[in-house]
Amino acid sequence: MAPPKPALDFVDFVNASPTPYHAVRSAAARFEKAGFALIRERDSWASSVKPGGKYYLTRNGSSIVAFAVGHKWQAGNPVDKPLLRIPTLAIHLDRDSSFDPNKETELFPIAGLAAAELNKGGPKDDEQATADKDDFQPLDKMTARHHPALLDVIAGELGVEVAAIADFELVLYDTQKSCIGGLADELIFSPRLDNLGMTYCAVMGLISSVRESSSLEKDTTIRLAACFDHEEIGSQSAQGAHSNLLPSVLRRLSVLPGARDTSSKADEATEHEQTLSRSFLVSADMAHAVHPNYAGKYEASHQPALNKGTVIKVNANQRYATNSPGIVLVQECARLAGVPLQLFVVRNDSACGSTIGPGLAAKMGMRTLDLGNPQLSMHSIRETGGTADVEHGLKLFHHFYHNYGRLEPKILID
Repeated sequence: MAPPKPALDFVDFVNASPTPYHAVRSAAARFEKAGFALIRERDSWASSVKPGGKYYLTRNGSSIVAFAVGHKWQAGNPVDKPLLRIPTLAIHLDRDSSFDPNKETELFPIAGLAAAELNKGGPKDDEQATADKDDFQPLDKMTARHHPALLDVIAGELGVEVAAIADFELVLYDTQKSCIGGLADELIFSPRLDNLGMTYCAVMGLISSVRESSSLEKDTTIRLAACFDHEEIGSQSAQGAHSNLLPSVLRRLSVLPGARDTSSKADEATEHEQTLSRSFLVSADMAHAVHPNYAGKYEASHQPALNKGTVIKVNANQRYATNSPGIVLVQECARLAGVPLQLFVVRNDSACGSTIGPGLAAKMGMRTLDLGNPQLSMHSIRETGGTADVEHGLKLFHHFYHNYGRLEPKILID
């Protein structure tokens, strides 16, 4: 049986995205192809962002925000947005780990053999003399701080001289490609399913929701997706979910002159708050599928299965931000999409991971729901997901974007 086309496309997306920087570049390329225009935070948006337009911006090259503005959108109207992140490492359901290396002394990567170290050379005599005479360096030169063999590899890949390298960030990743597997091609064996899985679904869901030229004509909302860096280490960075990135984008959109109804008597000072109160935040982060060998780790009545649909995550301690109105909204979107949903509640005696959802919900006072596609072996170097769930998630986001403006007024709790 051939795997679904979205699953094959997702595998290509993962293979092209080994780091947050690559993932942002992959997403940006797809937005560009779909007609989204690049804008920058440092520029004024007053004349460039208009109803009916599609735009994206990046921060630090490792976080990306994209949005489409409905023709009927006005200041104070809602913004509907899945919120995502690109992860590094965490442990969830079992805090006790038998693999506990010393992170300082026992996790050195091996890049080559001793011969390269023995042949390591310092700066040439004439270079050293020139540096001592004419060029004060606050830091040691790159050739003194990093192995020349590594610098040669980087320079060779870039097609430049070593001296042209100002600085770099080194990210290690498994070079084994993501692939389709299973007896019936029903599984995805891949690194970085968490959280490129939901990144892909939201990016492609947003793109598909505005593919038709008429899709924004009667829309009163802004359809937005935000992909954040650094979630696994706390989101406390300039490009993380707890930065000012999303709040500043939403504030700038909520007061755009081109979107304001000049005949309205609404108080311009509260338009941003009105927008937040009418908006809905979907915190999209992969979920734990039930492991057949460790079924006892899961609550008996909540055991999500691969290929059975996107998982709504619930936690009484607010490790997830889901509540009943959110479940009603997403359930209706799933009904329109014709895709199944599942519920996940962690055992009372089990540890529980969290997402950016609760923090953003508290920070912005926005209705929020946590969901994600199910997977096994979360945060291992080789994770396992279901091919059908890629299409489930993509369709769910498509219908969320497409129908939120119509559904939102029906789900109101003051």
